Amino acid sequence: MILAFIEWSISPEIFHLGPISVRWYGFLFAMAFVAGYFIMTWVFKKEKRPQPDLEQLSVYMIFGTVIGARLGHCLFYNPVYYLSNPIEILKVWEGGLASHGAAIGILVAVYLFSKKKKNYSFLWIIDRIVIVVALAGTFIRLGNLFNSEIIGKPADVAWAFIFTSVDDLPRHPTQLYESIAYLIIFLILIFIYYKGFEKNRSGLLFGLFLLLVFTFRFFVEFLKENQSAFEKGMVLDMGQLLSIPFIIAGIIFIIKSFKPHTKK
Repeated sequence: MILAFIEWSISPEIFHLGPISVRWYGFLFAMAFVAGYFIMTWVFKKEKRPQPDLEQLSVYMIFGTVIGARLGHCLFYNPVYYLSNPIEILKVWEGGLASHGAAIGILVAVYLFSKKKKNYSFLWIIDRIVIVVALAGTFIRLGNLFNSEIIGKPADVAWAFIFTSVDDLPRHPTQLYESIAYLIIFLILIFIYYKGFEKNRSGLLFGLFLLLVFTFRFFVEFLKENQSAFEKGMVLDMGQLLSIPFIIAGIIFIIKSFKPHTKK
């Protein structure tokens, strides 16, 4: 049987004007924040929380996400190089962001915000933030697709992509697998929140997010090419090793959310 593989040769640039280049990844990254802001605006109105608080939280989230994702990439995947060349850590525009680092950065940002705003508990915020974070994952993985990065291993499935900027081998479009998975997780979380199933179960949405996202991430890694040379020969790659603590934490938060007398 002859398989009609998908040839992926789309430029990562949308357009450029002189030295200024607008790339799909940057555009989708920005759209993730815009979409998240609109959803959180709806949440804050629904729960009669002041809009200025959301604006402050958004600033914390932007810094936490970008700083965490960048440091995660540098320290998890190539620490020797970046610690020897620390100025390179600042060059975010050259690419290199890690979702596990972003997760840690978001947790730190929310913790700092909750310490500043005493009327917001950490779990109240994080239970709602993870809804938009799941959606953001959908946008960001599409950005990875446009960049032809985080590619999958060679495959002969009918929907395999040939990333022409990489080689001529048909591969698993793992970016799409993750993007679709995160969209489904977003729909699950927002449905639970909309229906009010999370009421009196503080930490439930957070736990579900951790369990679903990082369990999927653990298994999809088997279909990905290694992101760093040191991962070659490892039984589990860095992405899988980093996912395990998040999966365990997710299970713990879900169990705790169903204990009696849980308060928000």
